[in-house]
Amino acid sequence: MAWDHARDQVPDGTEEQIADAAAALLRRAHDGPAQRKGRASKRSRRVAARTRATTPDRPAPDPPAPQPDQEDPADTETAKVIPLGLDEDRLDHHARMLVVATSFVEKTVVCGRRLVLLNRHAISARRGLMVSGLPGTGKTSAITQLGLAHELLDRARHPNVTDRIPVLYITVPPAATARMVASEFARFLGLPVRGRSNMTDIIEAVVGVCTDTRTGLVLVDEIHNISQVTRTGAEVSDTLKYFSERIPATFVYAGINLETSELLAGTRGAQIAGRFTLVPTRPFPYGEEWKALVATLEKTLLLHDHPPGSLIKLDRYLHNRADGMIGALSHAIRGAAIDAILSGTERMTKEAIDAIPLDHAAETTRKPLKKTAVR
Repeated sequence: MAWDHARDQVPDGTEEQIADAAAALLRRAHDGPAQRKGRASKRSRRVAARTRATTPDRPAPDPPAPQPDQEDPADTETAKVIPLGLDEDRLDHHARMLVVATSFVEKTVVCGRRLVLLNRHAISARRGLMVSGLPGTGKTSAITQLGLAHELLDRARHPNVTDRIPVLYITVPPAATARMVASEFARFLGLPVRGRSNMTDIIEAVVGVCTDTRTGLVLVDEIHNISQVTRTGAEVSDTLKYFSERIPATFVYAGINLETSELLAGTRGAQIAGRFTLVPTRPFPYGEEWKALVATLEKTLLLHDHPPGSLIKLDRYLHNRADGMIGALSHAIRGAAIDAILSGTERMTKEAIDAIPLDHAAETTRKPLKKTAVR
């Protein structure tokens, strides 16, 4: 466009003259308008500024140096980060109820295995086992260990066989009815229990599956919920007796103080008492077995800073704290171990065990009264 303007200014000029005129136009455009006396108009200043800013060979101004951010002093403090390095494997280890092979557990397993062998060829009137004692004395642990031992032996005798169910375990619900107990059998076996199914259908299905899968041991926990003095309780007792006659297995009952409970009341109770062997359990006295029990539980601890043998030194305190109950002892030690991991102390102390609330029976154990002098 500068060439066209120059040619208009020199219409009859040669190409050299037109080129000189175009160069003059470009030079004036670069320099801006000529300086006049007095203040230039606002429009002139704006045009000159725009012309200088868009010239290619004019050096661009340096960008402003970045200013440091003005930070709030309160924001400059680093936040305290709570570490989440919780060892889930160790927490899960201490959360599990560890089973210790006490003399009571060994006696239960030996008696149960003996009865299973004695009942192997029995057609009727099979012998059973009753495990009785106070709450927290290890009854459930004992019968489950019996079931585990029986299943392991059955698998060893019949390797690579997957269609066997050697052990069946149920819990008697509170205020149970005969249908409820039969349904518990069915649910353990994975049988559907429909609302329109009657008792005969459920019982026949359970007996058929137990017979086909060679069930040899039936564990019935919380049997103290059955009362022979009520009609409903008597029907539940009759249902269990019918199962024991139809299923070729050894039945094991576990409950609280069965020898004095209503399970053994009346004619039905007398029949149970005449067929079942009673294995009582009681709190551990303070002695060598209790010390060995504490030592075994201490070996299971997975704490980074726990001095070995420090828990054994507290064996007498632990006996008084748990009142000789293995359930309360296990709860106190496992609870203190979990707290030690969560708090980061990684050690077991008497104060840590004191901080673990136990069951009401253990907490309200009556201490021996001090003798007062008689005046």
